Parts: sequence; structure tokens; C-alpha cells
Amino acid sequence: MRRSQRFGAPARGRRLFAYALIGAACAAGGCSSGGHAAAPRTRAVRGDVEEGTCQIVPAAGGGGGNGAGEAGAGGVVAGAEAASAATNGAPDYLSAIGCTADYTALASLPTDATIPGARSVKFVIDTRDLSSGADAKHRSLYFQNSVKYPFHVNFCCTHIKGVSCDESQFLDTYYSANRRFIAGAITHYEKLDLWALEMAPYDTATPDMIQNVFDTITTANAFFRPGLAFHPTSDAWASRAEYLDLGIPIVTTEEIYAGTDYQPLTRATASGVVRYYNQADIQAGVDIPYNSIVVLDEVPNDISVVAGVVSEQFQSPLSHVNVLCTNRGTPNMGLRDARAKLLAYKDKWVELSVGIDGYDIHEIDAATGEAAFLAHQPAQVTLPELNLSVTEIADAETLIADYPSIPDVGKRGAIQEAVRAYGGKAANFSVMAQAGGIPVPKAFAIPVYWYDKFMRDNGFYDTLDALLQNPDFTSSTDSSVRRQSLQDLRDAMMTGVIDDQLQNALREKLEAEFVGNDGRPLVMRFRTSTNSEDLDAFPCAGCYESHTGDPSDWPDVLKAIRSAYSSAWLFRTFEERSYYRVDHKSVGMALLVHHRFDGEVANGVAITSNPYDSSGADSARYVNVEFGGAAEVVHLPSGVTTDQFLYFANGSTSYISRSNLVAKDQHVLSDAQIAELGSALDAVHQLFASAYKDPGSSWYAMDSEFKFIACDALGNPTDTPTLWIKQARPYPSPFAAVPAASSSGP
Repeated sequence: MRRSQRFGAPARGRRLFAYALIGAACAAGGCSSGGHAAAPRTRAVRGDVEEGTCQIVPAAGGGGGNGAGEAGAGGVVAGAEAASAATNGAPDYLSAIGCTADYTALASLPTDATIPGARSVKFVIDTRDLSSGADAKHRSLYFQNSVKYPFHVNFCCTHIKGVSCDESQFLDTYYSANRRFIAGAITHYEKLDLWALEMAPYDTATPDMIQNVFDTITTANAFFRPGLAFHPTSDAWASRAEYLDLGIPIVTTEEIYAGTDYQPLTRATASGVVRYYNQADIQAGVDIPYNSIVVLDEVPNDISVVAGVVSEQFQSPLSHVNVLCTNRGTPNMGLRDARAKLLAYKDKWVELSVGIDGYDIHEIDAATGEAAFLAHQPAQVTLPELNLSVTEIADAETLIADYPSIPDVGKRGAIQEAVRAYGGKAANFSVMAQAGGIPVPKAFAIPVYWYDKFMRDNGFYDTLDALLQNPDFTSSTDSSVRRQSLQDLRDAMMTGVIDDQLQNALREKLEAEFVGNDGRPLVMRFRTSTNSEDLDAFPCAGCYESHTGDPSDWPDVLKAIRSAYSSAWLFRTFEERSYYRVDHKSVGMALLVHHRFDGEVANGVAITSNPYDSSGADSARYVNVEFGGAAEVVHLPSGVTTDQFLYFANGSTSYISRSNLVAKDQHVLSDAQIAELGSALDAVHQLFASAYKDPGSSWYAMDSEFKFIACDALGNPTDTPTLWIKQARPYPSPFAAVPAASSSGP
């Protein structure tokens, strides 16, 4: 859900027990505002909102407001706030908002776009106003200029006596049981014409404090007050909201989300030709021209290189399609009824901009579009040079020698060196295998040397050379030859000879170390680990395919290895590399090997930062998780929804969507499992920061895959499901290509 107001992230390691205290107090009747235990009555509903008298007098000839008061140069501010003017021409704050123009003058676009189409004005209630002396008991209300002051601490320390600008001190005061300030936001969801009072998901305020807010914000100082409802922004808030007086209307995230028709995923601008496809077309492998802005009915698991994506079905930030668009810097958005809304642009050149609060699409001429499309092509990617001198099958934790002791300045280089021999997936896994607090399965890696030898011994490089010199194969206008030729190459690789030395070493490793408690060989997962995936500059998520082999049937193991190797030449993967002008012959594949996960109770992916928060101030982790293992989060069947939520440093959760594979009143993960996952994600985030965090950017995150399954590190069954982290790779900033401005589409 969208959280409009910020206090800055709670200090790391802060664990608040206020929720438990509130629950106990509520159970004892301490949370009642006088209405919860009263005679049965229904909860109030929102009323009609009418414009009042504007507090900010518009300038002569200017728009906004109701025209009350005298016009002056640049506008005149009524009341005590007249002396304070922000850089955007609005006052620093108002004590009353009389009309929509007042609200608009103070409102900001959210830094967080979980639910777009909204503006927010942050408010502060000072319960111990010191302006008239230390003994003053009255409350003061401030509607702050949320453009100039995006955080409450900045506003309070500037305008309220006795407030420190030190964020930690402010937060300590804010979270105290006897807090001085009640701070939140008034959010207007414009398409729903809904006014919502919102508090931070991790806020520990009591129901009595929310009652205080509704008592302080009245029709006398807020024209929107008759239509104001409380919006619980987390599960903890939803529980406490039950104890609010029934005179306070409540609106749920589900209600708000149901009325939302636009979802910005990758914010960027691109030119292309609007073309309509069904998911069935994508799955059938239909050729899609590079310059297409595709309009889809549902979200496919993968899509070839295109100029932009619009889907009628809303997406997850960690869907393969969105990860690909984020990597490419191409616009991606969800739009309900997109086919009807964009019909006027079908088969025409357009420029599409996806912004935080809306999208813009307009027709352009073909010459302009083609020039813009070519200009958007990314810089050429040069892959790390392969190290073919390493032949040893090595345990995962040994791929990078003693990573924790490497100085921070050398950690990135150490990972890059391991990538040359063992690929990106195995190199990052090695880092996790040496760290505490990150549960990973026992694993080993087969170096890229053996892939290179497989390709040379069987003459597949010669085949590739011939293809790359064939104009029909390299033609960008007709990919049918390329598609069939790559299929022929993969078919040939499935009969290629695998070196006996590799087979003997692998068989010895599996027989010695990967036998279950029942004495049977463990079924193994052979996972692709190339020098062209899981890199900070070229993640290439989903480009390659891992496969399973059973050592009790040795040909099955060889089939798994060949299948993984051949996925280097999948059509979609080849096209992705071509888009970045990667030298295809520079690609090499190592294999990361561990037991196959069976019987998982949950599978998921997570981002160790909040992909909806462009400010970088939010400590939330984004989690997308599904029940069981049949419906993989990264390859969801049509019609299946997942639990998506934000997990905050104090342990609170804010759900964006719910799984339809569990009961409506349940979640995929228990509170204990969420806490276990949150702790591991914190460890992953900190572990890789020295290697991947750009000092010049506010954004840094790792993308992690995980499972909950009742097994040990070798895959032997246990009694209790526990967490296992499968993978970690850098996640590109979803805000890197945000357009400077955006406007609503038709």
C-alpha cells in the first residue's frame, strides 16, 4: 500500500514492543474511545466534501481557491502564516485548509507509488505547544508544506520551539509513550475522490491518539473533514483500527486498490509502435519487433527486447518482465482496460512516459520515433573475461577466500574475480555461504572451464561462428532463421560428449558428500552461473535455465548439465545479449550445484529495499511470496495471486496484495517466518553493501530468492519448515530513468 508520510526510517535494530502493549491494553478496554463497547451500531460512513474559504488568497488573474480576499503580487497568505513562504510560492504551513487550492499548494507527489494517483499533505499536532510559555497545555495543528518539508522532523525542528533536528532524538521522542507530536498525512486519492488519514505503517500510536487527530482536525480547520476516513496502512494498524470509535469511518487498502486503474512499474520514457498481443502469443514465441510498445492482456513470464510494456493485469516489481524492463530502462506499467484506452494508438508510433503519478502517451511521426528508439539503445556491455585456468570442482564457501576479512574496498574486486571462473550466481552465493545469519544449502560449483571444453570438444563454437557470419541469421528484421538455428544448436548440444574427467570428479563428489540420511543419492539441482548474469551492470534475470539430475540415474545428471549449458543459446537470451551488443562468444557458463528442494511450504523473492520509495529513506523490505512450490513466484500460472508486502524495521507489515491459494483470513507466512526472513534479508543487504552500493546513489538493493521447507542444508527432511536463501544479486534502481514530469493518460 502507499505510505504518504515519512519520519525517516526507524533506527536499525530498533525492536518495539508497543504493539503487544497496545493489544494487552485494548483487551482490558484501555483502547476504547468510548464507542467500541457501546450499544451495537454501525460504523460511520464518509460524508460529502464542500469547498470553504481559501486561506491562501490567489494572485490577480491566477487560478485556485475561491477568490476570497484581496489579490496581491504573487498571492497573499492569510493568517499568521503570511510571513512564511516556501520556494514553491506556498507558505511553509497552514493551520487551516479551507479549499482544494490550499490543499494543492501544500501537497506533494508521493515518493512511494504503491498506490498511485494521490497527493499528500503531512500534518503535525503539537500536544504541548510552547509558543506561549512552558506551561501551555493547548494543541497546535500544522499542515506542513510537504514539498519543501518532505519529512516531519525537518518541519518540526524549523518551526516548532524545542525540537531537535537530530533525527534519532526526534524519533526517540516520537516513539515514546508520552509523545509530544502526533504526525501523519492527509492523502487525497483523486480518482476515487477519497480523503484518507494515514499514519506510518510502523507507527505505534494508540487508537486514542487517532481519536485525538479526528478531534483536532475539524470542519472549522479542514474543508475535507466530512469526507475524511482512517486508512490502516499495515496489519497492525488494521487490528488497532477495530478499537476506533464507530464515528470514525475506515477505508481499507483493498477498497483503495480496487479503484486504482494505473500501476507504474519502471518509470521511463521511450518511443515505439503500439502493438497488441495476448499472453498466448508470447508463450507461442511470436516474433515481436524491437521497436514495439506491447499492450498485453496478462503478464507473461518472459518477453523479448521491446521498447515498452503495458499490461492490463497488474504486476509484481519482481516479475521477470519488470526486472527485464528495469534492467533495460524501458517503460513498464499496468493499466486496467488498456486495450480499450489505448486503441486510438494501435499500430502507430508514440512516445510513452511512465511516471509516478500518471502516464503520458502521444503520437509522433515515424522518423522521430525511429531516431528516438535508436538513441535509447544502451551502452555496449563487455562481459568479464573468462578464467579458463581453474578446473577444480570447489565448495561454494571456498570460491572467494575468506571474504569477510577482505577490506571493504577490495570486496567488489574479489567477487568480480570469482565471476571469471565460477560465474555471477556462484560468486554471490559464495559470499553468503561465508556469512552468519544467512541460511544457504550446502553447495559446490563446477567452473566455466568445463563448459568451454564441452563447446570446443563438440565443435559447437565452430557452429556458432558460422551462424554469426550468416546475414540471414543476424538479420534484425526477420528472426525466424535465428530462432530455428538456435534451436538446432541446442538440440545438438543435448547429444554432446561430456568429458570423462569432469564426470569422474563429479561422481566422486556426489557419492562422498551428497547422500541422504536414507543412504540414497540426493537429487541435485544444476543451476546456471554465467559471466553474463547476476552482475551489477547486467543482471539478465531469468536469461538462463537450471535443471535437475538424479545421480542414481547417471544419464539423467548428464542430461541436466547439457540442458543447463544449452540454455546459453535460448532465443530470448540471445536477443537480450544482442540488445546490449554483447560478444556472444565471450559468454561462459559455470554451474552452482546443490540438492533439489522438494515439498516447500512457501517460495518467494524479495528486494532488500523498498522499490516504491524513491527517497531512499525507507527501511522496508519488499517481499513477494506464494504458498507451496507448485506456483513459483517467478513463473506464476495465470490467475494466481501472491502475498506481496513491505516489512519494516520494527517488524510491522504492510500488505499490497494477497495470495488466492490460502484462506482469505490467512497469510502465506506466519509472523515468526516473516521475522526470520526479515533478519536474513537484513544480513544480505549489509553483507553486499560494500561491494555493490554506489556511494553516489541513494538506491541500493539486493534481489533474493528464498524458500521455506522442512529440511536441513543437505535436503534431509526435518520436522519444522525453515528458511533457505537460494540466490542474491544486485537489483537495479527502479527510479534511474524517471521522467522529469508526467501527466495522466486518456
